[in-house]
Amino acid sequence: MTDARPQDSETDTVIEVRGLLSQFGDRVIHQDLDLTVKRGEIVGVVGGSGTGKTVLLNSIIGLKQPEGGSISLFGYERGSMTEAEAAEMEQRTGVLFQQGALFSALNVMENVSAPLIEHTRLSRDVIRELTEMKVAMVGLKPEALYLKPSELSGGMKKRVGLARALALDPELIFLDEPTAGLDPIGAAAFDQLILELSRDLGLTVFMITHDLDSLYTICDQVAVLADKHVVAKAPVAELEQSDHPWIKEYFLGPRGRAASKAA
Repeated sequence: MTDARPQDSETDTVIEVRGLLSQFGDRVIHQDLDLTVKRGEIVGVVGGSGTGKTVLLNSIIGLKQPEGGSISLFGYERGSMTEAEAAEMEQRTGVLFQQGALFSALNVMENVSAPLIEHTRLSRDVIRELTEMKVAMVGLKPEALYLKPSELSGGMKKRVGLARALALDPELIFLDEPTAGLDPIGAAAFDQLILELSRDLGLTVFMITHDLDSLYTICDQVAVLADKHVVAKAPVAELEQSDHPWIKEYFLGPRGRAASKAA
């Protein structure tokens, strides 16, 4: 029997969005939006308020049904996936939501192990070992395993959320404002963690961010949302040469210049 699944390679397109239409009632958020993310890229997504960054993320991961266009992950079209294919996508992707989205009644061990319990048939001992490994991987000490979210700092919550996103060894992770609310030192440390994990694990990273330091220090490509679609996707150095008004203001303003000098 032949394998009908799309075949992977090192040059595969991991995310492909074509002609996306997103709207709420009469309000159009995205129109004719195209975006491609290649395997191994760290892609930052930026845009002004109301440009639909989170709407785009939710559409790609399947939390919002688009009004038009197509979205494919690893060659599977989101709108026509079978139940088995959708389950496979859940295991090949991980998501870190902006506030961590941890279960408040569960401790760190229980939060991080939840995907393993839901999607695998591993023994309790193996799940425990894997959970401990993931928590260590994101830079947390073993004693953090037994803390509740209310006992964690903002930075620790982000790391726990990232450990849970990595629980099933995904190939693709989505990060929604991963450094929001962190102090500059904590944000820089989290950026470095993302960069190291992406290299060590061969991850593809789709990251919504307003953090210019993140864009300059860890992103291979930056996709800019404006005018209801992606107006540019390029390394920061190329975007600095853009004539688009929003891009010029964003990257060549005082904060952009400071981030560029620090990079």
